[in-house]
Amino acid sequence: MRNMTDAERTRLRESLVGNSLLLLFGCGVLAFLVAADRVNWFSIRPATGTSIAMARSTEKPKSSFEEKRITTLAQHPRPESAVPQ
Repeated sequence: MRNMTDAERTRLRESLVGNSLLLLFGCGVLAFLVAADRVNWFSIRPATGTSIAMARSTEKPKSSFEEKRITTLAQHPRPESAVPQ
């Protein structure tokens, strides 16, 4: 390997640092653009099925028909069909 002068060594180091900073800037811009396009990635969501059910239980049903249907089924379950044995 050839001997490098201090000036060449300094120039090489500055070049490597500059290229590294440019690469980091490009990665940062790419990450920002992806994050701006995928806003739903940053919403807080329940992690388990139980916590999802608990979170949804606090929401009101979409219509009164749905609420009435749920109440009716809970109070009067559907009879099982008669199957001859």
